[in-house]
Amino acid sequence: MSPAAPWLDKYTIRAPVDGVVIAVNAAAGSFISTQGAYGTYTEGFGPVIVMAQSDPYFQVRCYIDEILIPKLPPPAQMNARMFVRGTETSIPLEFVRVQPYVTPKIELSNQRNERVDVRVLPVVFRFATPNETHVYPGQLVDVYLEAKSGE
Repeated sequence: MSPAAPWLDKYTIRAPVDGVVIAVNAAAGSFISTQGAYGTYTEGFGPVIVMAQSDPYFQVRCYIDEILIPKLPPPAQMNARMFVRGTETSIPLEFVRVQPYVTPKIELSNQRNERVDVRVLPVVFRFATPNETHVYPGQLVDVYLEAKSGE
């Protein structure tokens, strides 16, 4: 920051950690409140900047319908594969954790007045960044789970 404009320092956003900026949700000259940037589409406030760590692994969260939770195999026997939409790419997944809290299913229309009649259990997997296919944070993928066969 130049000493000629020290007042600009209060308008500067600094990250508390190292990372990669993956989204900036404000334009130059737009108003940013302490709640974030106002989104006219969602009519709500969202983060001004979205960041991610530089990591050789991505994580994918899949939501298991509450009716299927009893059929979920134990983590040691779980075999999961991810398919990237629009490609023939199949990527093996490694189990990370179950988030042990069943929540209402998130619909993708982003409207506030959505009706939810199903609850889901989030299960988190990770995978190495593939070389042959581009995968981005926030991208929708298909995940298939099954129990490992005879080991």
